[in-house]
Amino acid sequence: MVDSISTSEEKQMFGHPKGLFYLFFAELWERFSFYGMRALLTLYMVQEIFKAISERDAATAVVYASYGSLVYASTVIGGRISDKILGMRSSIFLGGILMAIGHFVLAIENNTAFFLALAFIVVGNGFFKPNISTFVGALYKEGDVRKDSGFTIFYMGINIGGFVAPLLCGWLAAEYGWHYGFGLAGIGMLTGLIFFWSGIKKNIFGDKGLPPSKEVFEKKIAGVPQKTLIPIIAVLCVPLIAYILASYKSIAGGESFLGDETIVGLIFKLIGVAVVLYLGNILMKATSDERKKLFMAILITFFMTLFWGFHELSGSVITLFASRNVDLTLMNASQTNALNSMFIIILAIPISLLWAYLSKKNLNPRTPYKFGFGLILAGLSFYILSISGASADEKGMVPFAYLFIMYFVISIGELFMSPVGLSKITDLSPKRIVAFMMGIWFLSSAYAFQIVGFISKQLAVESTDANVGGLQTLAIYTDGFGLIAQYALGAGVLVLLFSPLMKKLMGNVH
Repeated sequence: MVDSISTSEEKQMFGHPKGLFYLFFAELWERFSFYGMRALLTLYMVQEIFKAISERDAATAVVYASYGSLVYASTVIGGRISDKILGMRSSIFLGGILMAIGHFVLAIENNTAFFLALAFIVVGNGFFKPNISTFVGALYKEGDVRKDSGFTIFYMGINIGGFVAPLLCGWLAAEYGWHYGFGLAGIGMLTGLIFFWSGIKKNIFGDKGLPPSKEVFEKKIAGVPQKTLIPIIAVLCVPLIAYILASYKSIAGGESFLGDETIVGLIFKLIGVAVVLYLGNILMKATSDERKKLFMAILITFFMTLFWGFHELSGSVITLFASRNVDLTLMNASQTNALNSMFIIILAIPISLLWAYLSKKNLNPRTPYKFGFGLILAGLSFYILSISGASADEKGMVPFAYLFIMYFVISIGELFMSPVGLSKITDLSPKRIVAFMMGIWFLSSAYAFQIVGFISKQLAVESTDANVGGLQTLAIYTDGFGLIAQYALGAGVLVLLFSPLMKKLMGNVH
């Protein structure tokens, strides 16, 4: 009798487990929904949700940053629940359904519905995102040499979704209305779930992704099985998170018991203090060799957070800049969000081949140098935007070429840093705290959105005029981009200067 594991191993496609391609399409459509919605979100808030208030840019910045932080922080909780109780399959379904509901609720023209929709997506992403990536790794046995190329194929799906979604959702929103764009994002999410469900029905995954323990999965608390209780609690969390996301009131001219602080900002400050204290305790108890490597893992996480903080401005300030001060002839402002994914698709293989070629020549730069160059490229990308004002016309509109080149440069920087960062965290962390450090890595993206919120508030254009633009607005953006360029370039140079010391701290980790 052939068991389910061997059956799943027999199902191959293009030299990889067949399940990879079901997960590829599921993730492609999930990312389609996520990036399609993200491309519209900032413009929708500025032009619809907050259009009646003068501080609309600042309010948008606060809500966008809070949403982004919670989206990434939720993955830490969702991942733990999956590991301990639900398993990957149930978590992916629960997350996908909640996200689809969120996208469809966004199609309702109501401010309360707007915050509830964001909350559904936050909770859903926490269950979906960490588990589908983990599921890919579960398809391969330990030491399988195909695993790296399998993840490369999977991440290509992410970027295909990230490229196509802003183009289609942005076009629908511009031609027929915002809610058609959001509705298409919801359809994308449902399509991804259908692909995943079909893979399960065909037994493509064998016994992969099932709950870790049937007893725990069906254990009753207050007479309700945990498999049922968790979805109930998840849905009950939605109104609470919607309330937290709406804590922008003081920014928007209202009153808040927190003053200018937001609930999310306060939460992440408290988490940050707790994490620093806990890391300090770990460093004190670690051996000398562990302490050196762990310190490097913390530095890598910090610099990656800084990079993402600049990079994620693409969904907020850079989209507003494109809308107000870029002469867009080929696409609208929301569609420009597709440029980053387009360049990642084009450049990923050439740059990976470059690293392979340099390795053969024993010239492949070690991680600190790649991080330094990545930050310098981020700085150069914002410098390109900062000098665009010199080519502006009398209305303050700059050529599209500046934005195009900016995305090209920052995408190269992303490929220098992002693919190597996660693997180095696992290599540098002591085995007893690898899971904790992985949680810190996920939280770093959440903190990156706090950087996004801070910068976006500084570059807020305070006006209720529906046609904000002109030379004054251009000056606000280009001056801000110039400052960002200085900080990114300074950080990159600092990393390069201390790279020889970092190499010693990393030991034999490349």
